[in-house]
Amino acid sequence: MKSIVVFCGSAEGHNSIYKETAAGLGKLLATRGIRVVYGGARVGIMGAVAEGALQNGGAVTGVIPYFLRTKEVAHEGVTELIETNNMHERKLKMHELSDGIITLPGGWGTMEEVFEMLTWAQLGLHTKPVGLLNTNGYYNALIALCDHMVAEGFLPASVRKMLLSSDNAEELLAMMEAYVPVDTPKWITKQTT
Repeated sequence: MKSIVVFCGSAEGHNSIYKETAAGLGKLLATRGIRVVYGGARVGIMGAVAEGALQNGGAVTGVIPYFLRTKEVAHEGVTELIETNNMHERKLKMHELSDGIITLPGGWGTMEEVFEMLTWAQLGLHTKPVGLLNTNGYYNALIALCDHMVAEGFLPASVRKMLLSSDNAEELLAMMEAYVPVDTPKWITKQTT
């Protein structure tokens, strides 16, 4: 993997471990020569990921919609800052620039981003590894919900395996590097004429 998109919050959370872990992930990716692709903000744990990478010689690409850049939340010190017209273009661009996805704690936007990537994978639109960095047990309830979806028959067990998780960044990276894409039903196929 040469680049990883990091989805995470624009808030720091109440516990300093979230910001520390975000900065540590940025540092780890930088030391491994992996470009960080993220939402382009200088605030919250988003900013901490970028700073962790930048302070350790890493390359960072921020992708931010113009309306957020104009509110002065953009991190102008990143390696590359790409402006998009809206949130949908932002997510697509982040996906296009990455070889894998890591999700740190966050709110509605973060959940929407990771679940769209999982949905695209289930539909066969990509085969990239998708991981949760489960800092401080933040995603325990979500992991339990995913298992409940399987138990109740709404999510195939094979598809559930698409979501990797660990509370350790190095372990999560190793899981992502070893990831073998799940064979999914092909709901979307190329049309022939």
